[in-house]
Amino acid sequence: MSQSLGVVLPAYDPKVDVIARYVDALHDALAPEVVRIELDAPDQATVDALADANATVNAVDARRGKGAAITCGFEALADDVDALAFADADGATPAHSIADVVDALDEDGVSLAVGSRRHPDADVRSHQTFARRYLGDGFAFLARTLLGIGLYDFQCGAKAITSDGWRSVRSHLYEPGFAWDVELIAVAAARSLPIREVPVMWEDQPDSTVSPVSTAYELGRCLLRSRHRMKELDGSSVHEAIADRRTARIALIDRAHGDVEEQ
Repeated sequence: MSQSLGVVLPAYDPKVDVIARYVDALHDALAPEVVRIELDAPDQATVDALADANATVNAVDARRGKGAAITCGFEALADDVDALAFADADGATPAHSIADVVDALDEDGVSLAVGSRRHPDADVRSHQTFARRYLGDGFAFLARTLLGIGLYDFQCGAKAITSDGWRSVRSHLYEPGFAWDVELIAVAAARSLPIREVPVMWEDQPDSTVSPVSTAYELGRCLLRSRHRMKELDGSSVHEAIADRRTARIALIDRAHGDVEEQ
């Protein structure tokens, strides 16, 4: 990675020892300017335990959701680095594989690099349960079809974007939860940012806080909203008219996310 880099780890109820080791591994593999942990609704013991981690820790009283947490982290770092990345705090994608995603930004013109567990060249060490895999495969198919973006995987928790690319999409992101990944890709495509899919090494974490059923419902609704927003940004008169009739939503960058304690 020839550019300066900031890494964000969104975390809710994390295993402190796991995230601390992951932070060290990220420093070894990527040499980022900063690793920033966006910590939602932690108890004081978790905040205290992470005080010695080699990272900036933003502990927020509320549970903001993955997308809101990453957005907050990216906003804090974007003016100080050339590129931004995020990874799931459970370490499902090892640090050296996150480095492969970030390195894709060095390729000519690439603005958004998308890690992929479903790419034919991905190295999946431990598969999800049948239900989660079935729902994930089905969602990826629907996303490819409805958004017209030829990716194998929209939801892998490993993505990187140039800071210029972030500034191009930041005001068009609204989804606070797990659906944020889909919206990011859809908006990037609508803004004509070059996207590169990167196969990663990945291992399912059985203690994930993601509920497959409720998350699938959320993702399905977001997919339709993202398709609408994508068409609106593309200048579709139909979708512009729909947007004019709807109650205005507030972009993530314009929302207040509670008290933040920086360490």
